Amino acid sequence: MSRIDKSRPFIPVHIAVLTVSDTRSVEDDKSGGTLAARIAEAGHVLADRAVVTDDRERIAAAVTDWAKRSDIEVIITTGGTGFTGRDVTPDALEPLFEKRMDGFSSIFHQLSYDKIGTSTIQSRATAGLINQTFVFVLPGSPGACKDAWDGILHQQLDYRHMPCNFVEIMPRLDEHLKRSGGKSA
Repeated sequence: MSRIDKSRPFIPVHIAVLTVSDTRSVEDDKSGGTLAARIAEAGHVLADRAVVTDDRERIAAAVTDWAKRSDIEVIITTGGTGFTGRDVTPDALEPLFEKRMDGFSSIFHQLSYDKIGTSTIQSRATAGLINQTFVFVLPGSPGACKDAWDGILHQQLDYRHMPCNFVEIMPRLDEHLKRSGGKSA
């Protein structure tokens, strides 16, 4: 079962939060604010925060730019995961995933089902790696952001969480580049 190994040090992770919305600004963005507060409360670093409109190119550009930055290790997006015409966040980001994290969606929907029942099927929450950066694509509701953070990300972004966590594998995400003589060689 999972546990915290108190003999291991806490390692702060640098996280960027992107809200996808046609109607919100950073000042009135409750979902992004929820994530930013939880990131700070956990002891991590909010490396950047922005709002972009529900536009595939803008979403992809913002996440791609952040994934190139050495001071950002994780990107969390909120909004645009539904089925309406303007909900395009998964469509913008999934083609950029070098590796998909199917387990994230499964666990997120399990947690969500326990709270909102079958309504969880209206979310296309997803996750993957872009340029060796973890990217989590969450729904736009503050409740969904709380569920994802409290139920998954808080643990997986804590180096002390056992039996395993994302922080301990971050240094090895670019092993294929080292072997093939890529940018990390």
